[in-house]
Amino acid sequence: MLVTILALHLAGFGLLFAGGEGGTVAGTTLGVGMGVTAYVLGLRHAFDADHIAAIDNTTRKLLDDGRKPVSVGFWFSLGHSTVVLALVVLLALGVDALAGSLRDDDSALHRVTGIVGATVSGLFLYVIAAINVVLLASTWRTHRQARSGETTRWMPTEGATRGPLTRLLSPVITAIRAPWQMYPVGVLFGFGFDTATEVGLLVLAATSTASHLAWYSLLALPLLFAAGMSLLDTADGVLMRYAYGWALADGARKVRYNLAITAISVVVAVAVGTIQLVALFGDELGLGGDQWRSAAGVDLNAVGFWIVGALVLMWLGALLVSRRRQRRPVPAPPQRGAVGIRAPEGARIDHVQRASHSDPSSGDGARSGLRRADGT
Repeated sequence: MLVTILALHLAGFGLLFAGGEGGTVAGTTLGVGMGVTAYVLGLRHAFDADHIAAIDNTTRKLLDDGRKPVSVGFWFSLGHSTVVLALVVLLALGVDALAGSLRDDDSALHRVTGIVGATVSGLFLYVIAAINVVLLASTWRTHRQARSGETTRWMPTEGATRGPLTRLLSPVITAIRAPWQMYPVGVLFGFGFDTATEVGLLVLAATSTASHLAWYSLLALPLLFAAGMSLLDTADGVLMRYAYGWALADGARKVRYNLAITAISVVVAVAVGTIQLVALFGDELGLGGDQWRSAAGVDLNAVGFWIVGALVLMWLGALLVSRRRQRRPVPAPPQRGAVGIRAPEGARIDHVQRASHSDPSSGDGARSGLRRADGT
């Protein structure tokens, strides 16, 4: 995983600097600025709210399955970047029809991919949110049983296999069983062509004034885009793996945090999915109400930053509170049969003597220890 991310950075910047005439940056309009722009696009797109919601909720689901989903964000970003790479390869091979469709915002390509991308993203977020609702309900039910004394063992997934909603979602729940399965999900998300269009237009801008540019040099842009997005999406997946895992490691003690962070993830997934679908319906049906325009105007990138920030702050706050409680001195339990505590009748207590044992004036009675109540 880390090797792949590093390789993307090296390949992207390597092709960027080797793409001009004579192997110099000055010999190409691609330049450092164009490459850095593609890289920043990848970094920014990694924080889109739909990315964050998909990665975080899938991580929570896989953790509940007993997996170690460190690479959920990595595979998701690779799938998304594959669409961008395929687009740039087609442009580099001279597919003129694709170039014209990219320039025209009202083209059939934009319309179809916009519908596919928003629909897949919205529905996936709904489904993964519903799965986590099942986990949330199970966690809450077990928590109430533990508090009422009905059970003494904490089982976060107890009851997760019961209920009509669980049976309804069973095919989907069993479908995603490993982090690598987020790759096709990322590909489907990428069909929205939002960032793919941005990178594609960068390529068109580069080729319009630099017909001498080598075709392989154009690959620097999607590689740099993939490097930036995979870096931060992977970081988000790793962070959420430990944020969720910290609660599941000791669920009985951290159950409130577990409930809160899972509930936030569910709410975020439902909210983002709703925004995308509402904006899609409003655009396709020509609806001009305020609610439709508001949904279409939501900046999902800014929302993504707020989501990550809120989850990180919640995790750090819960971690500090937990450590502070651990540092509190725990009173030692009283020893049975010690001074001031009455021993059970008939019990013999050896090796326990009064504090005055070392006092010469305490007498033989103090040195003799405790004897059985019957005088033997």
